[in-house]
Amino acid sequence: QVQLAESGGGLVQAGGSLKLSCAASRSIFSINVMGWYRQGPGKQRELVATITSGGSTNYADSVKGRFTNSTDNYKNTLYLQMNSLKPEDTAVYYCNARVHVPYGGHVDSWGQGAQVTVSS
Repeated sequence: QVQLAESGGGLVQAGGSLKLSCAASRSIFSINVMGWYRQGPGKQRELVATITSGGSTNYADSVKGRFTNSTDNYKNTLYLQMNSLKPEDTAVYYCNARVHVPYGGHVDSWGQGAQVTVSS
């Protein structure tokens, strides 16, 4: 399993920016997919963005063009740059690391969560 430590959440006004970081306990070259999920008040956890070890990215429609998912392979760190934030982006953001295992399975690891609050 991978230990993940998140940082960078906070309070920002609508239209502002925040950057989340997620430091992994091992080389992210060994992690098949890393990503961000969020859970807003009274809502289910939803996917925000993912990036594969090959560099392919995927974004939820609600954040396309505003959020950017990236990695620093030397620091073993995942980032989420969030621009043009909206009140509906308010949520706890969780970092995820997925490692594929033999016979089609996978193991998920999660960060502790970072609160992002966007005021109108």
